[in-house]
Amino acid sequence: MVNYKDLGLVNTKEMFAKAIKGGYAIPAFNFNNMEQLQAIIQAAAETKSPVILQVSSGARKYANQTLLRYMAEGAVEYAKELGWEHPQIVLHLDHGNSFELCKSCVDFGFSSVMIDGSHLPYEENVALTKQVVEYAHKYDVTVEGELGVLAGVEDEVSSDHHTYTNPEEVIDFATRTGCDSLAISIGTSHGAYKFTPEQCTVDPKTGRLVPPPLAFEVLDAVMEKLPGFPIVLHGSSSVPQEEVETINKYGGALKAAIGIPEEELRKAAKSAVCKINIDSDSRLAMTAAIRKVFAESPAEFDPRKYLGPARENMKKLYMHKIINVLGSDGKAE
Repeated sequence: MVNYKDLGLVNTKEMFAKAIKGGYAIPAFNFNNMEQLQAIIQAAAETKSPVILQVSSGARKYANQTLLRYMAEGAVEYAKELGWEHPQIVLHLDHGNSFELCKSCVDFGFSSVMIDGSHLPYEENVALTKQVVEYAHKYDVTVEGELGVLAGVEDEVSSDHHTYTNPEEVIDFATRTGCDSLAISIGTSHGAYKFTPEQCTVDPKTGRLVPPPLAFEVLDAVMEKLPGFPIVLHGSSSVPQEEVETINKYGGALKAAIGIPEEELRKAAKSAVCKINIDSDSRLAMTAAIRKVFAESPAEFDPRKYLGPARENMKKLYMHKIINVLGSDGKAE
């Protein structure tokens, strides 16, 4: 058993309370490798933003659970080395799909876990989430539950449709499960292909696809039912078109890749939404930078020469999200 506090990590309880009161959201960035982790910590340390390091089930298999523990501990020490005296860093399991997986993450030093029972019948979702909460809370680990289904594909999570969260269920769910935060569905979606062209309109000035608006009426109804309760948005990458264009320019084939407009995320961040998940954007930033190096320097074979620019491009993206979208900069001095 590894206690996350011994690794220098924190759980989400205090940072979420501050975020709701302050009208901003905490960035939850997924990572799979060292370059992503370096970029996240550099951006958070330079902006003094609390940050959630997210690990999916697929990423945990890819990176190895033991290495992840030491990477998280190293991230805290790296942040201090960069001048962030009191880092506020969470290690969070994204989309845990079983009690056993969540328990394993708690035992390996995660400070927060998500149990996603949204695909189950309601009562089964309640029972599974409650089981995870009862175990995690023994070790002061915070738990995120989910109501509603997000469309799209990301890692091992996929659905061909979305189901908006039913506001009538949220009080019962939060009360009976004891979860610390709740992921809801208001029209965000996993992956880089969040909407079909048929769901979008075309901006006459740019010719780019414009996605349908988020269902803020659902969010407002949830906040009315659970005032002050931490709400989470998954699938909130904006799919920067400049990165998509760079990828396509240098041999990629991303067609009709579209994300959530940043102005909608800014609006959400000022509400009870205190955690916004971003994964695909960093994948796009990384891939765009690597493709550019490969195209312009085809003889290059030193991984540092293409992963270095990729790291810098991801850091730039993370800092933009922290400062210009979520508003979490300066909140973890």
